[in-house]
Amino acid sequence: MREPDAAFADPRQAELYDVFDSDRSDLEVYVAIAHEVGAHRVVDIGCGTGSLAVRLAEEGFTVAGVDPAAASLDVARTKPRADRVTWINGDATALADLPGDADLAVLTGNVAQVFVSDQDWSVTLAGVRSGLRPGGWFVFETRRPEARAWEEWDLPPTTVDLPDGRTAVVTRTVTDVDLPLVTFQGSTTIGDETLTSTSTLRFRGRAEIERDLLAHGFTVSEVRDAPDRPGKEDVFLARCGDLSAAG
Repeated sequence: MREPDAAFADPRQAELYDVFDSDRSDLEVYVAIAHEVGAHRVVDIGCGTGSLAVRLAEEGFTVAGVDPAAASLDVARTKPRADRVTWINGDATALADLPGDADLAVLTGNVAQVFVSDQDWSVTLAGVRSGLRPGGWFVFETRRPEARAWEEWDLPPTTVDLPDGRTAVVTRTVTDVDLPLVTFQGSTTIGDETLTSTSTLRFRGRAEIERDLLAHGFTVSEVRDAPDRPGKEDVFLARCGDLSAAG
């Protein structure tokens, strides 16, 4: 697995993540789906700073939050109700050490696109499957390649007020489009210090994703439109293993 981007792994940037991405209305769909499928035990893979994990814990779910970026988990642990979540520093392969009885595993925030190589994606899908009970659900979102979201990602220098009274100037620039890969760089300047992070995402089409899920023992139950980004993203609902054993 590749190392997490600096935006999540650098403590100076991880503590700013929630400031720059404060609107997490995109998480509402996952809370609703957790209730819809009757989940009790949920694994949030690539949980980042824990916004969804603590929200689910507040609603009574048993939650494990998994992320390879220790700095992001440090932020997550400071949040209200963080003590109700089991935090795991690792990637999806860490699920092999859990009981394997989760009812639901999720990848939010387009985390599914950070696995740019076929090998990393395959290892992730295998790890997710190992963490789920037979008939458990795997739910995640990914941007539709045909929507060409990267064409709207460039951000000119923009001033953001920080909670401590300082200001930051943030920018984002797409540096390379070589489909299915798109690379962009973000920068944050606070005073005399500039922090940067480079990210590459892979845009997989629906047919490719469905093929990969099937190859790893999942059955696609439904593909929905993302309610917060209609026409731009797919939300996959897949089930694991022997459905006749599902409870």
